[in-house]
Amino acid sequence: MRGPAAAAPLLIGSEIYRGSTYGPKHPLAIPRVSTTLDLIRALGWLDPARYIDSPRATPDALARFHHPEYIAALRRAEETRRADPADRERFGIGAHGNPVFREVFSRPATGAGGTTFAARLTLAGGGTVHVPGGGTHHGQPARASGFCYLNDAVLGLLAWLDGGLDNLLYVDIDAHHGDGVEDAFRDDPRVFTLSIHEKERWPHTGRVEDRAGGHARNLPVPPGFNDSEMLWLLHQAVLPIARHLHPQAVMLQCGADALEEDPLSRLSLSNNAHWGVVRALMGMSPRFVVLGGGGYNPWAVGRCWAGVWGTLNGHAIPERLPPTAEAVQRGLSWDRSAGRSPPEHWFTTLRDPPRPGVVRTEVQRLAAGAVRDLPPPPGAVTPETGPARPARRPPALPAEGCAPPAE
Repeated sequence: MRGPAAAAPLLIGSEIYRGSTYGPKHPLAIPRVSTTLDLIRALGWLDPARYIDSPRATPDALARFHHPEYIAALRRAEETRRADPADRERFGIGAHGNPVFREVFSRPATGAGGTTFAARLTLAGGGTVHVPGGGTHHGQPARASGFCYLNDAVLGLLAWLDGGLDNLLYVDIDAHHGDGVEDAFRDDPRVFTLSIHEKERWPHTGRVEDRAGGHARNLPVPPGFNDSEMLWLLHQAVLPIARHLHPQAVMLQCGADALEEDPLSRLSLSNNAHWGVVRALMGMSPRFVVLGGGGYNPWAVGRCWAGVWGTLNGHAIPERLPPTAEAVQRGLSWDRSAGRSPPEHWFTTLRDPPRPGVVRTEVQRLAAGAVRDLPPPPGAVTPETGPARPARRPPALPAEGCAPPAE
């Protein structure tokens, strides 16, 4: 097992997200990255020397994954503030929840530039980088999808591969399946993708049986998925897979829409669950990049992702936010029913109350199935090239409702 890199974590952000909106009625009308950065600074958690203003990916860099005609269409939409009917039909720009807005090219290109730069920063000596503006995991090579115009996660993973790495682990805990990333590496055994997402939710992909040649695992969880169940999957599936693979680099998509307060899922996690996954994975590889992703409640997203940065740095979570951080939270508004009467702790705390519960048999079965028949890591000795590793016996299925493993 590799320990975490010695260098202090870096934070990549941008002011392009401040005031940028997909439109007043869109779920992404809310401030997320700017709120996260403001909270981190208000908590006194950011050395300016460890903050990097995100570069913007060039069209040539984006063409490593995205089709040049699609990139040109996005730039055209930003310039004209409208989607040409042909571009709308061909590329999904201005359709299906993917509106034309003021920064429709430059904002996703900034996210892509940040994630790609994070991967390159860690190539030589390792390191940890948090990119809350990343995580647009639904983006397709030539089509906008699921509020995602470009796929920064794919571009970051490709930067690692282009730099000579050949054993990567991508973990996705967004409420929605990371379909764009899994599809991009379906035929590439150098990238193992693992997605924990709500079953039967858009994009209606990510079934248990979809394994992409053996180097993907999908864990579609039931509504009401709680902290104890995430802890179970972490210790019974995610960490055993990471230990089996010994990855050279780990990328975590840390979408906050799996939190109980989010309007676009029916999951019931607290932000403690997200921070626990971060804490567990940060020692699994010398290179660790943590992205943002979904999340449509501004108070919940900012608190979650600020806590991710705190976790990466080993900061104690305060019992109560200092006045400057509380002012950040009280300055937010949200045009959803929950936003008209937010509970007081959304303003005054960073940590949610834990949300433990019964570990249902369905979740236990997902974990047990995920670790069966794991492929050998890239470059490992196999029966074709020499003595194989001893087979790992799948863990026994425990009884319904037993306590989760200790963290």
